[in-house]
Amino acid sequence: MRKTNRLGRGLSALIPEKEHLTESGPAAGFLTEVEVALVRPNPFQPRQDFDPQKLEELKNSIQENGIIQPITVRKKDNHYELIAGERRLRAVSDLGYEKIPAYIIDIQTKEEMLELALIENVQRDHLNPIEQAQAYQRLIDECKLTQDEVAKKIGKDRSTITNFIRLLKLPAKIQESVQKEEISMGHARALLAIDDQQAQFKIWQKTVKNKLSVRKVEQLVKDFQNKKEIEAQSKRPKRSVFIQKMESELREIFGTKVNIHSRKEGGTIEIEFYSPEDLNRLYEIIERLKE
Repeated sequence: MRKTNRLGRGLSALIPEKEHLTESGPAAGFLTEVEVALVRPNPFQPRQDFDPQKLEELKNSIQENGIIQPITVRKKDNHYELIAGERRLRAVSDLGYEKIPAYIIDIQTKEEMLELALIENVQRDHLNPIEQAQAYQRLIDECKLTQDEVAKKIGKDRSTITNFIRLLKLPAKIQESVQKEEISMGHARALLAIDDQQAQFKIWQKTVKNKLSVRKVEQLVKDFQNKKEIEAQSKRPKRSVFIQKMESELREIFGTKVNIHSRKEGGTIEIEFYSPEDLNRLYEIIERLKE
């Protein structure tokens, strides 16, 4: 059987270049054929949706060209556990094939199973954004990895991992909409800027109904935020001209934003700083004022 080099980097790094069979059967780390009936699904499969049409296309391709790429499994008791290649396994099972080419690799822990299944799917762009986000979160929760460590293993920037995980803060209905490709990750990220869930739903519904662009959704979000700010300002107690004048003069003295919050009796003065160096600068100004 001829080998291919089309596996993802996360898997190919673990697979030797030569085939090898022992007298007792296939050895871990080599390419062979295994019985389809002995292969169990990957319990840590991050992929949730399998498009029936694409599965049919794969079956037609296998009938026409054969199985170009082996699946990857690990030996467990008297059967095999799938690591990568669930669509291929489903296709050959539906077609009634008794055997399938497979790489057998030595994987011991569920962390390694999840990691390799994720890497294989992500590198092939098989996962939708929500599935990717859930898989990254599982690596963090179950494998005790940091976002930096996940980013290194997947070969992406840490900010990319963070942006995916943030999608899980969206309501389930909107997450489902992303999975169905009704809206894109760009639309979803724009909706994340709104804390008001009711407003999120309204803009999401309008987006789906009118097939709005990401830019249009961003504008709707911005308009909503501006409206909320205007409403908030109208509810704040009006400040006297004297307070406003004092704030302006203090801003000139300290070179930063200063807010005076007055109450019926007393109040507070808020002076903002933006770094340890900025705080030291303000301290020096106050020290000079004491002289």
